[in-house]
Amino acid sequence: MNFLALLDFSSVLVFALTGALVASRAQLDLVGFAFIACLTAVGGGTVRDVLLGRDPVFWIGQPVYVLICVAAAIFVFFTAHLVESRYRWLLWLDCFALSIAVAAGTGVAVSFGQPGVIVVLMGVATGCLGGLMRDVVVGEIPLVLKQGELYATAALAGSGAALLALNLGISLRPALLIAAATCGVLRAGSLIFGWSLPVYKSRPPKV
Repeated sequence: MNFLALLDFSSVLVFALTGALVASRAQLDLVGFAFIACLTAVGGGTVRDVLLGRDPVFWIGQPVYVLICVAAAIFVFFTAHLVESRYRWLLWLDCFALSIAVAAGTGVAVSFGQPGVIVVLMGVATGCLGGLMRDVVVGEIPLVLKQGELYATAALAGSGAALLALNLGISLRPALLIAAATCGVLRAGSLIFGWSLPVYKSRPPKV
């Protein structure tokens, strides 16, 4: 298994766990758990592969990804009640998955010889879109859109850091580790210290 495949497998597993945790909060049945886990885990990567013209899409070429999602869903279905704060677990697992997925998406775009702007956008799409789909389907405010939080910004910074590292002559693997670390630190800082972006506040119009 090469490094990019390892990143994809890791992000799929952890994102599937977050999807199943969201399903537990929504009190869905086992089929609902599996559906939300799969949607979360492969959603971002599917959009990435379709946009890049990758044939076949990663989970169709290797259906074991789907089996990983289903296994994660079954595991959470029978163990979620043991977790004291499922939302806290969701936030931190999502943070970890986001960091890995951003690195994976960035690496795939680089391997396809895409220009810098597309490399960064594919990193952001891979990291953010699966969780966005998950939250929209269950009727929650998506984490990526939570007021002021560093989420898409963290993904953008991570992918951008990898691109900068590559332009400085750093090889792909350490550049992707830099991407994951940058994204993870920013997202974790948002959760722990409240790092955030300025939020728009309306003002009365001037006469």
